[in-house]
Amino acid sequence: MKAVAVVAACAVFAALAIALGAFVDVDLASDGARSLGWFDLGDRGERAIFFQLRLPRVLAAAVIGAGLGVAGAAFQALLRNPLAEPYTLGVASGASLAAVIAIRFGLATTLGASAVSIAALLGSLATVALVYRLARVNGRLPPATLLLAGITIAMFCSAASMLLQYTADFTEVYRIVRWMMGGLDAVRYTTLVRASIAIALGVAAILYLAPDLNALAAGEDAAASVGVDTRRTVAVGLGAASLIVGAAIAVAGPIGFVGLIVPHALRAVVGPDHRLLIPASALGGAGLLCMCDTFAHLALAPAEIPVGVVTAVLGGPFFLYLLVRHKGTSRLWGIS
Repeated sequence: MKAVAVVAACAVFAALAIALGAFVDVDLASDGARSLGWFDLGDRGERAIFFQLRLPRVLAAAVIGAGLGVAGAAFQALLRNPLAEPYTLGVASGASLAAVIAIRFGLATTLGASAVSIAALLGSLATVALVYRLARVNGRLPPATLLLAGITIAMFCSAASMLLQYTADFTEVYRIVRWMMGGLDAVRYTTLVRASIAIALGVAAILYLAPDLNALAAGEDAAASVGVDTRRTVAVGLGAASLIVGAAIAVAGPIGFVGLIVPHALRAVVGPDHRLLIPASALGGAGLLCMCDTFAHLALAPAEIPVGVVTAVLGGPFFLYLLVRHKGTSRLWGIS
């Protein structure tokens, strides 16, 4: 019953995101809208709004939100830390730095618009590989060491991004700042399809690891005692989650805190079993980002707030709540 409620909420948010807009509302209750045919969906203007503007944007929000929700749940399980998410592990910062480099040195102009997306994806994978190597201690990956390595890399990447902005001209600075705010206002179907394939592969890998993630909740030694290859699980899980984050950032820029909010909220609904939590986090992330994006383009219409700003406004207080709640406990630092 709880799972049905999560699915229903996600569907409602997606429908509202399609129907509501700054200048015109698409009537989803009309006869044409119910058929969803290209020539049956209202008048020509509504068809254009639906297929060229609203639908790709909502699909992008759903796919990216689902991926970030799953990545957050995976990071928290792998590190056994309630504050773990793409930002605290440096993955998002590494992807952002790579994208900033591509913008600053004109790769989008010389290699095409997809250069920034490819750079972000490669940046996320390179960052997690670096963090993984730095955090290894005698062949093991202590969660506290991994988290601290991620925070250190994130600080370095943020500083490097600011340095590049300082040396850029006005046009480049505008593009960099606008991209780093995160947004879904210019998503193309071709870009979304490529990102969806990468996100789907990452989600499938994490879902396959769900039983091992349950065992890891008791600690690496306990998981190893029941036959879990902890080193393989952590390596594959981190790689899959980083692939998801890189593909998401490649489409929409850095959108923070979805991976923090969604898994925590859904543990109270579906419980800690990752065989249920992972699919629920996908649905919850999709619904949350659809809701945030709808608010982003309606709150100050006709002006538009970057959706990354909206998620940051929600996630900042939530992060502080978790910090206060777990303050002084060993679990905050990934120690079982």
